[in-house]
Amino acid sequence: MISDYQRRLREQFLSVPVVAPPVPWHPVPTGLIPIGGLLGIGFALAPDDGRDLVMVVSVDGHGLFDTVTGEKIARDRDPDPDGSTPDAVPDLSCPGLGPIASTRVRIAGLFGGGLHTTTEDGWTLEVVSPEWPNDRVLLSADGGIPHNGPHGESWWHIFNSNYSELRAAGFSPSGRTLAVATSSDLTLWTRQAPDTERSAGQLGRSPAN
Repeated sequence: MISDYQRRLREQFLSVPVVAPPVPWHPVPTGLIPIGGLLGIGFALAPDDGRDLVMVVSVDGHGLFDTVTGEKIARDRDPDPDGSTPDAVPDLSCPGLGPIASTRVRIAGLFGGGLHTTTEDGWTLEVVSPEWPNDRVLLSADGGIPHNGPHGESWWHIFNSNYSELRAAGFSPSGRTLAVATSSDLTLWTRQAPDTERSAGQLGRSPAN
């Protein structure tokens, strides 16, 4: 049995379609990145210019992607077995690769852990399951559930994982990248450096006439 409140939330989430995140978020040029057997993802900063990078751990090895272009910048198909999956260490991290080879990256996904679900300027990300076991990802500028404003104005249903298992969803620590990873692919949205003097509500709405 579920309460009337839970029933209303479920009906609300089931009634809305998938829509694109609002300005200032935009998808990377490569679009959805296919990655079979994806286990988890984690964020790091490029040592040369501080841009966001995302590391992907899969059954076929490790990969590193530029979160602005979606370009793969490093690949390790045969990582050391002792560090190939994050469950080998208490902090769920894996050795970096390519330009971040000297660091370790905490991985969120199949083995646990999590990504940031809020940003300093007020964006919130939530995962809901009104049709369990399928998960939906919600982006909001209203502080999260309950969403009292209209869909598409203060909250957005941006992803429906109805074809693969959701592995992780969240923001990079910088707040410049939004990622959704499933067992089969990675979807990235990016934006310019957040302006913490403006709220997410202001960023997510069109200017008044």
